[in-house]
Amino acid sequence: MKNEKFSTDEYNALAEVARGIKGRPSACVGRNTKRLSGLKLLSIARDGRYSLTDKGKELLFLRRCVVSLRALADDPAAQLDADVAMFLGKKSHIAPVEGGFTVTDKGRETLADIEAQQG
Repeated sequence: MKNEKFSTDEYNALAEVARGIKGRPSACVGRNTKRLSGLKLLSIARDGRYSLTDKGKELLFLRRCVVSLRALADDPAAQLDADVAMFLGKKSHIAPVEGGFTVTDKGRETLADIEAQQG
């Protein structure tokens, strides 16, 4: 999972499955089902229901963390979800300040590493 590159469409498919699919899955989920289930991010029950695996949940959470860290680096007043803020705080990527959070040096280094890997 660490070296896998995922498209926005694949992330959207995972997010849609996480929200829950009522009835027939969308075209986005249909296009990405084979790859995502092959990578063990998505499972399909015998009755046709889609669900995220633990690995899929972890991937979505880490993406939320990266997106939040980028948003905080761009705008110190950005709001973070409680679970993301707690995780990033434990990892010393952000530090609490009056009125929100700030990105630490470690957080900036992590963002630079992520940008270097994606670039």
